[in-house]
Amino acid sequence: MKLPADFLRQDLHATRRSFLNTAASGLGGLALGSLLSQEGLLAAPAAGTDPLLPRQPHFPAKAKNCIFIFMAGAPSHLDLFDPKPKLNELHGQSLPESMTKNVRFAFIKKETAKLLGTKRIFKKYGQCGMDFSDLLPHLATRADDLLMVRSLHSDQFNHHPGQSLMQCGRGSFGLPTMGSWLTYGLGSESRNLPGYVVLNSGRGSSGGTTLWQSGFLPSTYAGVLFREQGDPVLNLANPAGLPPELQRAGLDTLRQVNQARYDLMRDPEIASRIASYELAYRMQMAAPELLDLSGESKATLEAYGVNRADPPNGGRGKQGETAQSFSRNCLLARRMVERGVRFVNIIYASWDHHSNLDKELTYNATVVDQPIAALIKDLKERGLHDETMVVWGSEFGRTPLGENRGGNENATGRDHHPFSFTMLMSGGGLNGGQVYGQTDEIGWGIEDKPVHINDLQATMLRCFGLDHLRLTHRFQGRDFRLTDVGGKVVEDWLA
Repeated sequence: MKLPADFLRQDLHATRRSFLNTAASGLGGLALGSLLSQEGLLAAPAAGTDPLLPRQPHFPAKAKNCIFIFMAGAPSHLDLFDPKPKLNELHGQSLPESMTKNVRFAFIKKETAKLLGTKRIFKKYGQCGMDFSDLLPHLATRADDLLMVRSLHSDQFNHHPGQSLMQCGRGSFGLPTMGSWLTYGLGSESRNLPGYVVLNSGRGSSGGTTLWQSGFLPSTYAGVLFREQGDPVLNLANPAGLPPELQRAGLDTLRQVNQARYDLMRDPEIASRIASYELAYRMQMAAPELLDLSGESKATLEAYGVNRADPPNGGRGKQGETAQSFSRNCLLARRMVERGVRFVNIIYASWDHHSNLDKELTYNATVVDQPIAALIKDLKERGLHDETMVVWGSEFGRTPLGENRGGNENATGRDHHPFSFTMLMSGGGLNGGQVYGQTDEIGWGIEDKPVHINDLQATMLRCFGLDHLRLTHRFQGRDFRLTDVGGKVVEDWLA
């Protein structure tokens, strides 16, 4: 029987592809992969394998996991971390026009803007003498564990672009987040939970799901949003009446169909789909156990404040029992890193205090102060602190000028301020007990050791054994990286 020419070409193509995917992917492929990995040119695993399998970093690492506590909306560094007596002295006065002439504000009317002092009382804590305001008494007790960076600056002055810059390395849409880059570069040590988990408290950030997307990386590396109560992931549980053996048979059939399509197309998204179905199957047992806190001691639950009452005057930060929600999320983050989750992003919003600063900042600080301090202490007691990086930060800071939109002379809040702000970091290969950088006498600009957000990201990757210049992904003809075209490692931070 004479076969059609199209069939012969298709069969020849399939045979050649089969050879390349078997013989060429055997010993020779392993050797090539080993060489590429040694040169830092192969970050992702070979196509068709579980994309979240653990992978070796570029060089020895101290950090294994990261808990990034993102305070969306921008807390005021001037009322929490960076005391400025001169600002109080100049309260109610105008800035020279030369300082504001070419400055863009979100809402401030610069012609009538006045400096706004703070009512907060600052004290020094720990052997390092780190400054904290009276709103953060619990975090202050961890001063010698913390690296306080007072000299961060950003390119963005509005929330969504600023949040994208902090999470994705640029103030643009469609980019992978920091958690996606870490799981892409290192995989995950957890087989039954996602490598990258997101926990939300408060009203939700303006950046929404763009703050945990995988962008142009395969969807396996996207963050998975967990709920701290009820079903951890919606639609994870089986429909009523579906026996486990029937579910397994269905998944096996689905895998065969997807595998056949993958063998034909070699689309990494199909490999991600296969891995996601299998992970969801394993999560059906692991996720409910994760959320069950009944095994935690009463002392631990009290330390985190899991059952505490919500403080008054919630404003922008309140959504339900916010204090309990945030406390549970901090405890869950510890439980997740214990189980090998690579990156946990706790998002709490909102700190966007254009008005009612004193009341609403007091609420937000009370919500987060106790559980974050408890988290750091808990990690230390369990021997996890040295390998777990904890980060407290936001997209920018708040102005020394009072908010005066609408001609309101009674300024009770602060506008967006990208020129200087403060972040806290702890553990994971970082030198604690130090204050890095310095702002000017009113907290407007940076006088010493400026740190761009890309520098922060490059240094974080370094602690995980990743060279930010070598952790790349080719997309649309260009090699992209988290730090885009900038970033330098801050060596003074490294333990």
